[in-house]
Amino acid sequence: MPGPEALRGHLAMLSFSALVAGSFSLGALAAPLIDPGALTALRFLLAGALVGGVALARGTIRRATLDAPWRYAVLGGLLAAYFVLMFYGLRSAPPVSAAAVFTLTPLMAAGFGWLLLRQRLTTRMALALALGGLGALWVIFRADWQAVLRLDLGRGEAIYFLGCVAHALYAPLVRKFNRGEPAVAFTFFTMVAGWLLLTIWAAAPIRATDWAALPPIVWITLFYLAIAASAASFVLLQYASLRLPAAKVMAYTYLTPAWVILWELGLGHQGPSALTLAGLVLIAAALWLLLEDAPGR
Repeated sequence: MPGPEALRGHLAMLSFSALVAGSFSLGALAAPLIDPGALTALRFLLAGALVGGVALARGTIRRATLDAPWRYAVLGGLLAAYFVLMFYGLRSAPPVSAAAVFTLTPLMAAGFGWLLLRQRLTTRMALALALGGLGALWVIFRADWQAVLRLDLGRGEAIYFLGCVAHALYAPLVRKFNRGEPAVAFTFFTMVAGWLLLTIWAAAPIRATDWAALPPIVWITLFYLAIAASAASFVLLQYASLRLPAAKVMAYTYLTPAWVILWELGLGHQGPSALTLAGLVLIAAALWLLLEDAPGR
């Protein structure tokens, strides 16, 4: 059985995967209607206000939290890059396929975890990551071996993959950069830094956006992203990253495609084909292997 702290980390990541899944289905509906940089900047602003309010109420923001502010710029930049590239990718990538791309992050996180923290993989964990990667590729290439052999990757999936590289690097860097700051305060300054960077980078589309004329689905998506998929999930990810190895933190991304399928069915969209579901079985096997792996739980 995992210890109490590790168990809390696992529960945090279970909640994280459920919340993040909604980003794909709602994001695919909103992505064509607004510039990704403008959307993400406002998302960071709203989420930062929520998390900042909690941090102030708890008294967790102290002068020492602002030591080495470059840490927040690096982490905020990585998160900003991830979300902007996600919405660019969702303009053409189906939500389930994009969620499968997201499941490649554990493999990349394991590599970054070794490079930055010297976190080593067990044989079981390596097998799990390999299975998860194969399952993800099967879904991404839509169960078409010819597409795999041709490396016929969709433009949206390719764009989003670059964002996932940034996300995978983020998890071990949280552990490396944190100096004992509470997760809520650390998250707040990360989001402030991300918002500042986005506001500078996306200044033109922010000014050009007719915010009052945006369709309701954009605002629904924005508030979901700010509250559930940003404020809450950022804190959960920070919390878990301090209690679990980077590869295990990212292991919960393997649940995302299953959650997205439920979202898609709930929205009245078509589910994946039976052949595509075979890839999800491999992803589920990878998750089971990772969570059953005793060391580091």
